[in-house]
Amino acid sequence: MRIGVFLSSEEFGPGELVDLAVRAERAGFSGLWISDHFHPWNDEQGHSPFVWSVIGAIAQATDLPVGTGVTCPTIRIHPAVVAQAAATSAVLLDGRFTFGVGSGEALNEHILGDAWPGADERLEMLEEAVEVMRALWTGEVVDHRGTHYRVQSARIYDLPDEPPPVIVSGFGPKAVEARRTAHRLWPNAGLPGELAQVLPTVAHFEQAAQLVPQEAMDSMPLGPDLERHYEGCKAFADAGVDELYVQQIGPDQDAFFDEWAQEILPRFHDDSRRA
Repeated sequence: MRIGVFLSSEEFGPGELVDLAVRAERAGFSGLWISDHFHPWNDEQGHSPFVWSVIGAIAQATDLPVGTGVTCPTIRIHPAVVAQAAATSAVLLDGRFTFGVGSGEALNEHILGDAWPGADERLEMLEEAVEVMRALWTGEVVDHRGTHYRVQSARIYDLPDEPPPVIVSGFGPKAVEARRTAHRLWPNAGLPGELAQVLPTVAHFEQAAQLVPQEAMDSMPLGPDLERHYEGCKAFADAGVDELYVQQIGPDQDAFFDEWAQEILPRFHDDSRRA
């Protein structure tokens, strides 16, 4: 199993994200996954740069594969424009770009004042958006009149040799100091059901997060026990996962790259050789 780094656009500014990408490559991680948001989940996180600019900078700074985790190509940005952004990123990354897409959250997509559709309609929109993007990645002139989108005489001129792979998102006491950090910055991870997709503002997420106890963070591998982190990653490897992207929540990135990476990554390299 290959282990990459999740770059949190919600926690770091654009320059910091590029620096973290460089550190990830030096530490031996196999790839990068970067979030695509207009807003952070809460004000405590405090960032949300335009992901496509950051990807362009990362493409020049590292040789690692990069994927979006994930982009919503349906409401905030028309799929034809997203198709152009993804194509340019794929060209800059020379075959190392993976396009992760999802049906989105109201938090990011409501900003233009459009109505927020129900889950079934959002999935229908996503399917049509991917159809539009794949048509544009052929390099042909595209005219499309669908249920949700129209495209007229559009053509993308700068294309990679192969269209980018599209991956669709699907949901699914020793660590008390780490628990507090995770709860402070990512309490939304503990929200039940579809709340993360339908709450429209940062303030709403912060209100809902007050209902999430710190103990809800214990499903994550937290704290200094690296064996627990290894076992948490190994569970994914045992389940047949090919790629796993991990995130260090909070400001202590040094320990992540200098200790976590040096302890955990070689064990998975050894496991893959034995397999």
